[in-house]
Amino acid sequence: MMQVYRNITKLFLSPKCIFKSIPAAGVKSFEPPPYYDDIEIPQRTRLKVAQKVPQYGGNVVPYRTQKRLRLMRGPELYHNTLLHKQYGIIATGGGRLKHNNFEMIRMTLLRKVDYNKVFAIWRVPDPWQPITKKGQGTRMGGGKGSIDHYVTPVKAGQVIIEVAGKAEYYEVKYVLNNIAKRLPFDAMAVSQEIMEKMAEKKRKLEEENLNPYTWKYIIQNNMLGSHYWISKYDRRWFNEYV
Repeated sequence: MMQVYRNITKLFLSPKCIFKSIPAAGVKSFEPPPYYDDIEIPQRTRLKVAQKVPQYGGNVVPYRTQKRLRLMRGPELYHNTLLHKQYGIIATGGGRLKHNNFEMIRMTLLRKVDYNKVFAIWRVPDPWQPITKKGQGTRMGGGKGSIDHYVTPVKAGQVIIEVAGKAEYYEVKYVLNNIAKRLPFDAMAVSQEIMEKMAEKKRKLEEENLNPYTWKYIIQNNMLGSHYWISKYDRRWFNEYV
């Protein structure tokens, strides 16, 4: 009987026993709530309606231009940070925004966001670049076609919209992700913390890289005769942007 008692005691006191429970008492610590007293919500909290056609003054005739694809190439050098240091949507690739994309963004935020707590601002101008098009079945030649619509060219890293106010990221994350997926180019919803982590990750990759044969080294030293087959944009951005 004594042996059975010892075996049962040894079984229940073993660290692998599933019936063993250790009571614990303590005080849980939570992060302090965010501080919003220094945030001033402007008088206009909603996005303004974007103009479908730019307004020209006087007797100015709407001009027609070339495709100017360079306006979508490479990184955005100026409007690539959040002014209010909170939340927004950034483009991860080049593209063009039409008027219906502006309306989609504006109406989605109007329905899904509480404008009593937050406000939103545009970080891109209204459509201004003319896109020409010829009618269906028109013969080739005859000069440049007439203006069909206007667009706003966007580069990688451009901030499309910015949302700020007395709200946390999880409250607007779903709405911003939904908008980013419906844009005609690659985009993502971000917060200030996410952008800082992305910049830190990029910096660490450059500093801790052990492979000396990077794209920059290969192109600058013309390895494998790369100057004969690479694009002129690869010489500028070293295969980082299209």
